[in-house]
Amino acid sequence: MTNTTQQSRLAAIVLAGGRSRRMGTDKAALDWDGEPMLARIVRISSERCDPVFVVAAESSSAYRLLHGTGGHEATWVTDEAPEAGPVGGLAVGLAAAAAAGADLAFVCATDMPLISVRLIDELSGAVVDSADAVIAHDTERDHPMAGVYRTSAASRIAELVATGEKRMTAVLDALATRRVSVSDPDWLTNVNAPEDLHRLRAASGI
Repeated sequence: MTNTTQQSRLAAIVLAGGRSRRMGTDKAALDWDGEPMLARIVRISSERCDPVFVVAAESSSAYRLLHGTGGHEATWVTDEAPEAGPVGGLAVGLAAAAAAGADLAFVCATDMPLISVRLIDELSGAVVDSADAVIAHDTERDHPMAGVYRTSAASRIAELVATGEKRMTAVLDALATRRVSVSDPDWLTNVNAPEDLHRLRAASGI
């Protein structure tokens, strides 16, 4: 297997269009160690990726709260299909990254405050010619929202969106997907509810 990332441009796609129903407020704007969670994700991603795209509809609370607020520069992608979920966001994000000239894109959700540039390095370092996607996997499950995807997969994912598909597992099945174990599973921690956030803040000393 041949690693191709040395010759490939790496963008980042942050999926921020969720409704955060269980949290009760938009997770993108939640404070994490003095900055909005989305701003943290963008800042860390920008250390390895250029450009960085944030996918969220203009009607989303993430866009209303955080668009144009400064911080590390990101390009907002607002044309995801309504109600298409993360699959729709991934399709338009990859298309935007491809149009910007990127061959690969690091993809993550906005509710993963413990991500590190080392996560990006380990995932991008595992990309091989035969893989359309490299995703993190732990002892319990796949993490499709912590992965590196080929931007050329955008059209295949868009076809899934057109059929009404909303499951990220269907994306993984449709692509040549490589699963890798990362050295620190904590990077994959996400927060879905207030108790998750309180627990993680306490564990992190924040």
